[in-house]
Amino acid sequence: MAKESMKAREVKRLKLVEKYAAKRAALKAAGDFAGLAALPRNSNPIRLHNRCKMTGRPKGYMRLFGISRIQFREMASNGLIPGVKKASW
Repeated sequence: MAKESMKAREVKRLKLVEKYAAKRAALKAAGDFAGLAALPRNSNPIRLHNRCKMTGRPKGYMRLFGISRIQFREMASNGLIPGVKKASW
């Protein structure tokens, strides 16, 4: 389980990215790199990191489901993810 402060930091970064997205796109189109540098660092979408929605785990993230591989395996085994079943051949 990730620390609550790390989860909160990611949420804060996401809000900043959304807030400055239009301004960043306009500055980029105009070629104003000094203006881009003046924006907050965390407003850059590159600084976002995918985290598990349930545990906040930063590694082993599955984009399609938005959760980590460990949570995916537990939920799939319990039948909580529709259309997913354990392979057997």
